Amino acid sequence: MTMSIMRGFVVAMVVIFSVLLSLNNPRGESERAFLSASSSAQEPLVNLVSLASSDGGQDFVTEEMSDGVQSDLEYDFYRETCPEAETIVRSTMAQIYSQQKNVSAQLLRLFFHDCFIQGCDASVLLDDSNGNKNHSIEKQAVPNKTLKGFENVDLIKEVLENVCPGVVSCADILALATRDGIVLADGPFYPVFTGRRDSTMSYHDEALAEIPKPDDNITQTLHLFSVRGFSDRETVSLLGAHNIGKIGCEFIQARLNNFKGTGKPDPTVSPSFLKEMRFVCDDNGTRSSQKSPAPGPTRGLMRERSSGLRGMPYFQQLSSSVPSGRGFDTHYYQSLLKGRGLLFADQQLMANERTARLVRAYASDDGSTFRMDFARAMMKMSKLKAANGSPGQVRVDCSLPLQTS
Repeated sequence: MTMSIMRGFVVAMVVIFSVLLSLNNPRGESERAFLSASSSAQEPLVNLVSLASSDGGQDFVTEEMSDGVQSDLEYDFYRETCPEAETIVRSTMAQIYSQQKNVSAQLLRLFFHDCFIQGCDASVLLDDSNGNKNHSIEKQAVPNKTLKGFENVDLIKEVLENVCPGVVSCADILALATRDGIVLADGPFYPVFTGRRDSTMSYHDEALAEIPKPDDNITQTLHLFSVRGFSDRETVSLLGAHNIGKIGCEFIQARLNNFKGTGKPDPTVSPSFLKEMRFVCDDNGTRSSQKSPAPGPTRGLMRERSSGLRGMPYFQQLSSSVPSGRGFDTHYYQSLLKGRGLLFADQQLMANERTARLVRAYASDDGSTFRMDFARAMMKMSKLKAANGSPGQVRVDCSLPLQTS
């Protein structure tokens, strides 16, 4: 009984420390500072009063300690079997990030697509569905065909296998690397509980039907999140992940000329913003924009186009009069307030009074409220139905299930 109480106390202290660390994690922190777990600036404590009525304003620590989601996971699960595991993930991610800044957004999207379907079990990484050639894999589902970052998970796995062969699951690697990537991209720190097992199966049909789509309306989006236990507030904070990375043009083009099969642009997009999006993404659009540039941050759009990187980041969509940091702050929500959501599903957050109020609240401060809520929601996401114990396994190759006799 005493040991149980002591263990609960230790876990509680870890979560409390992690929350305080997330509030102390400054924007613009370097990779070196990240690796040394130091911080040089303090963000103000989060004031939850403005959002309290949306879901009761539950305390972060209380909610995470009492929600009962995947209670079998442990903090520092590998402390005896591979004590350097989390340090290896963190240092390898810092090396990757130093050469490839978009790895944070890639892994965040990969992690979301994994956890949303049958929990955080690394099923999205599989190239084989337990030897069943007639069973399609998640990678082949339309929503997953543009996922990136698999090679980075493989790289981290290779380093870990050289130190602790057959110990650290691919599911835990993806969960830890995603968190570390978020921190490297100036996002909040949050504790990741470990001990997940890797799935032996891949779930193509579920991924095809249940991954939120870029043209979903607000009712569809809220439903897909709510059946996984997320409140409106958690949903709006998780969609704030679009703060980093770029929205690929393939997700934008339908709004430009053939919205929902009408053969016309999305009528909710302003003419000026439509022109900007066409400048970057529309193969059939006017190519004379360099002579008659679209309003807004034209230089950035021209760089996007000339570089061949076909996509648009939310950071670019702000007018120069709106101050914004580098990553996890309010610029996604500021864009929605201005009617400049790149995805129809994003802009739909303003079509529902409950979610619109949350957008306004997140946009109203320096980003502290969003960062706290995002960290809390990511902790919850990371514990969705993880496959502990049988029938899960620890893969040696993240793309292939272990062959059992």
